[in-house]
Amino acid sequence: MEFQRDCPQVLREFLSYDETIRGQSPRTISEYYLDLRMFFRFMKLIKQDMPYNTPLEEISIRDVDLNFIRSITVTDIYDFLSYLANDRTPEPDRPAGDAGIGSAARARKLSAIKAFFKYLTVRTKQLDENPVQDLEFPKLRKSLPKYLTLEESQRLLEAVQGPNAKRDLAILMIFLNCGIRRSELVGLNLSDVYEDRIRVVGKGNKERIVYMGSSCKRAIDDYLVERRKTTLSDDRALFGSRDGNRISVSAVHRLVKKHLLAAGLDATQFSAHKLRHTAATLMLSGGVDVRTLQEVLGHEHLNTTQIYTHIENTELKIAAEANPLSKIPLKKADS
Repeated sequence: MEFQRDCPQVLREFLSYDETIRGQSPRTISEYYLDLRMFFRFMKLIKQDMPYNTPLEEISIRDVDLNFIRSITVTDIYDFLSYLANDRTPEPDRPAGDAGIGSAARARKLSAIKAFFKYLTVRTKQLDENPVQDLEFPKLRKSLPKYLTLEESQRLLEAVQGPNAKRDLAILMIFLNCGIRRSELVGLNLSDVYEDRIRVVGKGNKERIVYMGSSCKRAIDDYLVERRKTTLSDDRALFGSRDGNRISVSAVHRLVKKHLLAAGLDATQFSAHKLRHTAATLMLSGGVDVRTLQEVLGHEHLNTTQIYTHIENTELKIAAEANPLSKIPLKKADS
């Protein structure tokens, strides 16, 4: 894997443990490696008296060992979090001049650090003290996820055309009907489709069954007639690309943006992930209870799913205000 090219032994063992014992996905392992690599580069920067303007990308972490890690204090970690918040190059989609990276990205990096030190202190007992045990996560700004309305969803589906129309319609229908993740969609195999349901492998390699509505099933069935005439390099794949390979995450991203534009929708505001939010919102507004929605979406914790109840409450308020009787003046009732 990628992390093995520039990875100290202690970090390699942690990543292997998370992958093989805890069953973390390759994507999570890759993110842990990148976050911890940045963390160790910064630790070396401040602990080895390097010039503060030394680019982190030029600092090797291959010599990081248990003695070095044992020297890291909670103050060092606060310095790292301060660097992320104030000095680190911001993400491309953040406003110009807005220094540092966002709280969600900082929280993800701290999560990786916490997992690493928990592994060293609790799982393998290589360290006696955990400097991040009581460290709080950055406060996240709570915002409701964006989603398409029912009318906008219909416009999107009706706008699908072109040489891959059946494939693209099937993909969009799965997103909007089943609410699966983009990474889950690209991993679907032909053998995962069972009549009116699909088998989905989610985060942590956890499997779940998601049922398709009748319209989604028709779209899949129409596409399967075309798919079975096609040979791919990985012939197990449900969805393929023009080059004959399994469809990629980036290809799915592009096709979603393409059809959003064709439907006259703002492609900068919506994405494949927003289609997942749309499916969740439409299910909830259609009467699905939150615990059932949790199973459909593959959320480990119910509080992750409960954000959609705020959307539902907002829609109910809008519906109440739309009633003409909500605005008529009333006389005071006689007591």
